[in-house]
Amino acid sequence: MRGRENLKGDFILEIGCEEIPAGMIAKSSRELKAILEKYFSSNRLFDEGDAGGSIETFGAPRRLVAVARNVRAKQDDVTRETMGPPKSVAFDSVGAPTRAAQSFAEKQGIRVSELSIVSTPKGEFVSATQVVKGRPAEKVLAEILPQTIQEISWPRSMYWTGAQGPRFIRPIRWIVAVLDGKIVPFSFAGVRSGNQTEGHRFFGKSKLRIADSRDYQAKLKKNFVLCRPETRRAKIEAEIHRLTTRKRLHAHADTELLNLVTDLNEYPTVIMGNFDLGFLALPEEILITVMRDHQKYFAVEDRSGELAPHFLAVINLPSDAKGLIRAGHERVLRARFADAQFFWETDQECKLGEYLPKLAAVTYERRLGSYRDKVERMRSLARWLAEQWFSAGVREADVAGSDRAAELAKCDLVTGMVGEFPELQGVVGGLYARAQGESEDIAWAVYDHYQPLGLEDPLPRNLTGCAVSFADKLDSLVACFAVGAVPTGSSDPFALRRAALGIVKIIIEEKLPLSLSAAISAAAKGLRDHAPEIETPEAVERQVMEFVLERARFVLRDKHGFAYDEINAAFGAGADNLVDAMDRVAAVKAIRNTRNFAPLAAAFKRIRNILEKSAGKGDRSQGAARPELLRESAEKELFEAARRIGEKVGQQKKTRHYREALETISLLRPAIDLFFDKILVMVEEEEIRRNRIALLGSLLREFSTIADFSELAVEERG
Repeated sequence: MRGRENLKGDFILEIGCEEIPAGMIAKSSRELKAILEKYFSSNRLFDEGDAGGSIETFGAPRRLVAVARNVRAKQDDVTRETMGPPKSVAFDSVGAPTRAAQSFAEKQGIRVSELSIVSTPKGEFVSATQVVKGRPAEKVLAEILPQTIQEISWPRSMYWTGAQGPRFIRPIRWIVAVLDGKIVPFSFAGVRSGNQTEGHRFFGKSKLRIADSRDYQAKLKKNFVLCRPETRRAKIEAEIHRLTTRKRLHAHADTELLNLVTDLNEYPTVIMGNFDLGFLALPEEILITVMRDHQKYFAVEDRSGELAPHFLAVINLPSDAKGLIRAGHERVLRARFADAQFFWETDQECKLGEYLPKLAAVTYERRLGSYRDKVERMRSLARWLAEQWFSAGVREADVAGSDRAAELAKCDLVTGMVGEFPELQGVVGGLYARAQGESEDIAWAVYDHYQPLGLEDPLPRNLTGCAVSFADKLDSLVACFAVGAVPTGSSDPFALRRAALGIVKIIIEEKLPLSLSAAISAAAKGLRDHAPEIETPEAVERQVMEFVLERARFVLRDKHGFAYDEINAAFGAGADNLVDAMDRVAAVKAIRNTRNFAPLAAAFKRIRNILEKSAGKGDRSQGAARPELLRESAEKELFEAARRIGEKVGQQKKTRHYREALETISLLRPAIDLFFDKILVMVEEEEIRRNRIALLGSLLREFSTIADFSELAVEERG
């Protein structure tokens, strides 16, 4: 029979509590896994390698669960060697232990006779070797589990045993902690661990004794709790498919809503309800928003993609045999749709533009005035942007249309519809604009002007919408930075990171010609010329510029797959025009691993190091190299190659053939290699030294206008 120290078992932890907000379950499950893996590893509860243990975690509305497999029943014994004082200090000339040896032995809990002498490069030292006996796993778990529960972070927490007591997202009602069939005893927030869980709040038993993880899942399922989210999701998807297929319909695709209802219900069941055909006269955006955001219902579409007068609700019950729950949901939805219909009709008794004066009573930010003020700044900036694009040859740029769309963009904030359904801001304005006779271009611009909200979100569908969206976002950035409302850590109340990301996406994906610094200055001018009429220092404009460029680096890396050093190299040569900068990043990526280019980049890095570290200030200030001071053939050859290649590169840069230009620059490699092999730059003769430094400096300036090669991670040559 194997010894206890070789045995392995399974462990299950369940934290039972009041309903956890659905959006927090997945994240807290991942965090629970990370914390447990940290503690199991540091406390030697798993073997290393393929035969080691594993932890999986999952959650449901009233529980977080962790299952650990192949947990050691007992920690390994550990031999520890502790170094003490030097032998010469621990023992006197006749070998008798001194007070230093006795103190060290006492501190280690051993006798002086058990000390040993260890030879090290620094001499001989006293050493104490101890065997630390491994402890049973249940003892270790009893210590680490309360700390594990405490370490789970939440956006906000509750305490219910006193202000100084432990906190959790919701009050904890029970804890299951079972290792290999035995309870691991500990307590947290006044709740003692045990082996009993609870089933469904209304349909399950309140006391279910658990033996192990398999027993746990089986008993919960019999008591109407599907503890694994993938099981709940599969049940929802299967029932949606069954209910819609029989009517030749399909559910409106909504992954986010599917994830939400999966974590809202312990035992989800899907029911189909109906609503009056007359409500289909309302725009589908309004109907879907009411169903989705307010009732957590899936909209239903027919084969042509049009909304059908049905909805799908997910209930936390085994069934609705009598249809009473369905009828209740239908009554609630009928009332919500009636509200939406009322607002749709009442709001349009006024033209959308007639709501503009009311925005003066809606504060944007106390130091930045009202939304009425913001609209005027947006109009000024949207006109400026459209003018820039039109002048650069973008013929669809509409200055007057951009002005009108910016004027209407925020008007729906004071409508009854957005007051009741704030999720529809922008969308409602666009719908009202279209219904009231505004052009399709302007209506879509108002509808889309909050886009894009994230990295994968679509852009506004026309250039007028891009101008209004850009103006809205850039005004927010410059205005907030001007009054010190800068994002810090996770705090970003005005969503400025998202605004900067949206600006970058619009420029890059629409390939819009624009000077970013000029746009920031135009936004600053709008802040000065319109309320609140405040100055934006140049330092703040530079701060905004760097903030936007940091988002640009993120977009180019995460969305377009460029490496950080490729981005930094291209941006190091300038990034005011992001479209041009992206073209240069792509050129760097395409050529960086070619035969000549990587060594050339290393050579340019060497040139920069010489100029920054070796050359004196007077040396670095030299202008162009003087041909008459070039003595050696290697330096003359480099000078001539730079002149010849520079002319060709200049032509290629004018036509933005950046890859070809970089390939041409790479032809410098033989001349640069020969220069460094044959020429000593830092010679004693000042005039010659300065001329050679001037030659290197001109190379760096001339051939770093596409990319700063010194930013590339390449192996430097000796």
